[in-house]
Amino acid sequence: MKLLRIAPLALIAASVPAFSAEPYAFDAAHTSISYSIEHMGLSEMHGVFRKFDGALMLDTADLSKSSVSVKIDAASIDTGVDKLDEHLRAPDFFDVAKYPQISFTSTTVEPTGANSFKLTGDLTLHGVTKSVTLDATMRTIASHPFRKVPAAGFRATGTLNRSDFGIVTYPGALGEVVKIRIDTETVQSAPAPAAKPDAEG
Repeated sequence: MKLLRIAPLALIAASVPAFSAEPYAFDAAHTSISYSIEHMGLSEMHGVFRKFDGALMLDTADLSKSSVSVKIDAASIDTGVDKLDEHLRAPDFFDVAKYPQISFTSTTVEPTGANSFKLTGDLTLHGVTKSVTLDATMRTIASHPFRKVPAAGFRATGTLNRSDFGIVTYPGALGEVVKIRIDTETVQSAPAPAAKPDAEG
């Protein structure tokens, strides 16, 4: 999920070529898109989205020129409780039959430290699009120990008000503020090769 500027670029250059933005693929097995919300002042309820797809273009020379977009299958919500998942998919909450997709597209990046940045983008949820800002950190960027290609790890956290997106069910019983956390591993992926021109007969 435009990314940050890191101070010690010499360390990055030792294992990752720094030219222009290159495509990185999300490792779904090591990515978590989760949220939590207060429940009646007694606890925090947690959930994750199991299915998503996305595109990350990472520029290691000028990370502020990187970009990310993510599309989440709203019906893939998983709280570990089947009946609760069914209710969350219903019109009371995500209404997945009407709004099957949650999406985020980055717009700007503001570096805030050696390996931290504010990632701002357009979030579309429940049919409403609003700008949100996440506090993000690049954990590392180096050669993947098994795949032997450049890899980068990120964490992003933030909050949103659910009523801003038209989800207002059970005020008081459920909190207004939803906490978001994203942890992901990404690996560099080769772009599709250019099509060869047809040979002339």
